[in-house]
Amino acid sequence: MPEITLNSRSLARGEVLLPGSKSLSNRILLLAALSDGPTRLQHLLDSDDVHHLRKALGKLGVSIEEAGGVVTVAGGGIQRPQAHLFLGNAGTAFRPLTAVLSATPGEWVISGEPRMCERPIGPLVDALRQWGAEIEYLGQEGYPPLKITGKKLQGGHVQVDASLSSQFVSALLMAAPLLDGPSSLHVVGELVSQPYINMTIGQLRQFRVLVEHPDNRHYEIRPQTFKSPGTVMVEGDATAASYFLAAGAIGQGPVRVCGAGSESVQGEIRFARLLEEMGAKVEWGPNWVEVSRPADQLLRGIQRDLNDIPDSAMTLAVLALFADSACEIRGVGNWKVKECDRQQALFLELRKLGARVHKLEDGLRVEAPLKWKEARVETYNDHRMAMCFSLAAFGPTGVTIKNPECVSKTYPHYFSDFEHLTQL
Repeated sequence: MPEITLNSRSLARGEVLLPGSKSLSNRILLLAALSDGPTRLQHLLDSDDVHHLRKALGKLGVSIEEAGGVVTVAGGGIQRPQAHLFLGNAGTAFRPLTAVLSATPGEWVISGEPRMCERPIGPLVDALRQWGAEIEYLGQEGYPPLKITGKKLQGGHVQVDASLSSQFVSALLMAAPLLDGPSSLHVVGELVSQPYINMTIGQLRQFRVLVEHPDNRHYEIRPQTFKSPGTVMVEGDATAASYFLAAGAIGQGPVRVCGAGSESVQGEIRFARLLEEMGAKVEWGPNWVEVSRPADQLLRGIQRDLNDIPDSAMTLAVLALFADSACEIRGVGNWKVKECDRQQALFLELRKLGARVHKLEDGLRVEAPLKWKEARVETYNDHRMAMCFSLAAFGPTGVTIKNPECVSKTYPHYFSDFEHLTQL
């Protein structure tokens, strides 16, 4: 489907079950593969990014079976000492696998889509080399693809620059238990997306691996064995929730998302708190969030540093089209190295709709259109561009979104769920 046109609509109400979290699905898949016994995964995300990791693990000799909606990972670690792995544009697969394979005897080549080869991996490679890892760039220095000569690593102290991605820290934490000696990580630079590191530590704990972290810049890990917890339920995707919750705020609601709530381990669920600040009514349950807005209550513009929820910050950039004053988003400089240059993409596409948009050093300032324009929005093959711009359908002109199938990266049936919840 080259494009989809969403006609103008005014209401949103109903309930949606969120797909499994991509970030959790790929972390749990890899940890299950490294564990000492089988792990049953319920509500695992069925999407391109997860398929890439499942296929890669299969090439590495990890047995994965699916029956009745439950995915069973046999565990036992990596069985084959050589493989060429293609991981698409899945950063949540590429970064952790790079670290794990560096500490596993064998020879590996890891590649991806053209955009993956434009996304920096140098800070992770630099940190792994401090442990003695042998990694060669096969293209541009600091970027995939990579050739890895895996071997037993002794551990020790490393520094990692996490100013571009928290995934570099998460990858090191997931590999550290495999090393022969204790390890310590020291994070340098401006740390982004700290909640994702906390999520990784929580998942490691679920697989009986403990990380000592006296603060957000120091982590201590000793050699440990990953132990299967038996059955794991994958929580719903909190970033995906942001689109529907925002729709409830614009379209009066109530809209309830199920699968993530007040007990969520994902930092992105904090987006619902932003909606409260903007004037929406938000109700919470342990596993759900519901948003509505009185018809006479306008959404207020807000100015926030969203360093810890950069993906949901994109949703706020489009939600700003419906606020009574400007929204200013800061702390998201790493937008530039995501699935596309999200700062530039949001800047260009919001302007097409008539918004007044100004680039900041680390974000955007967005004001609602004085006059809405009909627009065909480019998605740059970025799933989150496609999903967050669906909210522009609440404008008077509707919106056409190009390449909507890019949502298959994390949420293949997103647009059918959006249509189900919204009304013309």
